Amino acid sequence: MMVSAIIVAAGKSIRMDDRDRKQYLLLDDRPVISHTIAVFDECNTIDEIFLVVPEEDFVFCNDNILNRQNFQKKVSLVPGGAKRQDSVYNGLLAIDDMDNSIVVIHDGVRPFIRSEHLTECITCANDYDACIFGIPAYDTLKRINGSGFIENTIERNTIWLAQTPQAFKYNLIRRAHENAIRTGIKGTDDAMLVEQLGIKIKVIRGSRCNVKITTKEDLLLARAMVKSG
Repeated sequence: MMVSAIIVAAGKSIRMDDRDRKQYLLLDDRPVISHTIAVFDECNTIDEIFLVVPEEDFVFCNDNILNRQNFQKKVSLVPGGAKRQDSVYNGLLAIDDMDNSIVVIHDGVRPFIRSEHLTECITCANDYDACIFGIPAYDTLKRINGSGFIENTIERNTIWLAQTPQAFKYNLIRRAHENAIRTGIKGTDDAMLVEQLGIKIKVIRGSRCNVKITTKEDLLLARAMVKSG
């Protein structure tokens, strides 16, 4: 079984409100994305890594990330698209070995994923065709109208928050993305595109430590997590 990893780091960092893209901000003297790649590099289940970044960042990534780290696996750069969904599809197109292969897709700004979690997700996808990490909703959920008033409270017992990694059989996730292109579906994650095919997706429990660094507050939390060990 061939396992390819697509690490998506092509975001514009609009919510971070910083002149530097969030994936390149420093976390313990290394860019956030370097921490993420390192986990995939150390995971024995992963065969190849595709890093999706804005094409204009290729030189920067080669000089400041790939050439400065002693990664054992080859990391291939792939140009990002206008949206995350487009970036993932570009990553899928870069993969050569399509038959009987697994693809694991991960947000580049989730640096606290662990190697054993990657392996667990990949194994699950091999058994069920599609698998994602998620965590139960802990807070009370409110539906708010356009004026900022509560409409109702949502029952949270069956509500989970989706995370990455998300792993799929290659042919399935490729078909899901191409179906989305044909039908104009826009998904906030890859699992949503697979759902549109009527495929059941296995969810395994992730970790609240698997934070996605999106805002300045997230970065402060991440730095505190690194400092605390």
